[in-house]
This record gives sequence, C-alpha cells and structure tokens, in this order.
Amino acid sequence: MSTATISAADINKLRQATGAGMMDCRKALTETNGDFEAAIDWLRKQGQKVAAKRSDREAKEGVVIAKTTADNKTGIVVCVSCETDFVSKNADFVAFGQIIADAAIANNVKSLDELNAAKAEGSTVADLVNDKLASIGEKIGITKFERIDAPYVASYIHGAYRIGVLVGLSKESAEVGKDVAMQIAALNPVAVDAASVPANVIAREKDIIVELMKQDPKMAGKPDEMLAKIAEGKMGAFFKEQTLTAQAFVKDASKSVGDYLKESGDVKITEFKRVALG
Repeated sequence: MSTATISAADINKLRQATGAGMMDCRKALTETNGDFEAAIDWLRKQGQKVAAKRSDREAKEGVVIAKTTADNKTGIVVCVSCETDFVSKNADFVAFGQIIADAAIANNVKSLDELNAAKAEGSTVADLVNDKLASIGEKIGITKFERIDAPYVASYIHGAYRIGVLVGLSKESAEVGKDVAMQIAALNPVAVDAASVPANVIAREKDIIVELMKQDPKMAGKPDEMLAKIAEGKMGAFFKEQTLTAQAFVKDASKSVGDYLKESGDVKITEFKRVALG
C-alpha cells in the first residue's frame, strides 16, 4: 500500500486507537504499508507510549451481552453489531441482543455457527438477524461469540453494553467473580498469568524492547545476544502490567489480583473472555 492509498479515515482510526499524533500515525501506516497492527508496533518501537491494542475492534457500534446458565457452569458473551450508535442505544436493539444471548444459553451453543442455526422465537437466529436488518435499514450481524465452561462462571457487562466479560473460577464465589470481571473490563489483561501468555505475544514484546534499546546511545555496539538477554529481564514489567494475577487489584492497589484471590479462599482463575466494541 502506498502513501497515496492511506486515507484520512485510516489515520484517524490509528489516532483513536493509540492517541499518537496525526503525522506520526500517517508515517506509521506508510512505513508498514497500511498494516494497522504493525503500525501500532512501529509507533511503540519509536518509544511512543501507546496502548498495545489487541484486536477488540470487530464492531464499531452495537451491544455486547454476557450471560451465564442458571447453575453458573457455562457463560456466553455475544457482540451484535450495527452501524450507528443511534441504533445501538435503542432499547429495542438492546432487547434484540438479549434475545440472541438467551438463545445461545437455551440451545447450549458452542460456536457462532451453532448460534446462527439455533432456534429463537419460532425462527433461526440467522433469520431473526436478517429480519432486523430489513426493519431498521442498517447492516447488523453477530460479530463475536465466546463461551466458558468452568466450576463457576461469572459474567459482567460494562459501559452501557460496550464490554462483556466472562470469568471461569475454580469454585463458586460470586463476589470474586464480579471483582475480577470488573478488573478485566478495566485493564484488559492479555492472559491469566505469565505462563499463559501466547508465545507470539512474548516475542512481539521482546522485539519492541530490543528495538528501543538499539536507539539508546548507551547501548550502542552491544551484541544482539546481550540485548536479547536484557529484554528477557525487562519482560517482568510487561507481565506485571499485562497479566491478570500480577496486576494491581483495582479495588486495593496495595495488593495484586493474585493476592486477592489467595485471601478469598485460594480461588483460581481457569480462563477469561473479554469482548469489547472498538
């Protein structure tokens, strides 16, 4: 992609996601041939303090609904997207999202395909979506579906249906589930703990750290092997900020989430899902 094909909308999208300046965003997109995620990395490698956004931009507008079964053994979260906030804020559209989430629970669906084929109000969910599209004259769709099965699942909806969170716990604890779900909604961790961070995410962060060190005059001439070893040590800060159990607990910053879990009966987090409108 050449500079001429990078639109003002592309630049604005990157600005909204990172908070970087317009010219920096233009250059980042130019240097990366318009690759949005690569442009974020490019900005970070220049030392800019931008968010390490992780593709939760599937829908511009819509509603995110998180629900659990009555026994809290299963939870689902769905994102029903639309084009404008005028539609997403309409009570009828929110109710429509609830119908789809209820269908996911009632039919015990395990995938987006199963959800579209599931029955709801005498029709399939896919047909309901098409009918709604025709009635409001705006493109809509189910753009995200996640599910968790665990000994206890907590659900949480934040910000007028803009973020939905599921948390799987090793044992029943409604209070812990809510507290941890609110933590996840607010701080968007990449994984439960350092051991569960995907290898590609670790490699990406190390690469950014190395590139920043190479720009530091004090590190000039240092061999790549040494830089890699230093980067390994610096990953501790990343894990502390970006993994759930190591993060400072939002309700009491004097302790980590891991500390809070131990104090609450040694509850374990089996997994979590966070779906957000972008």
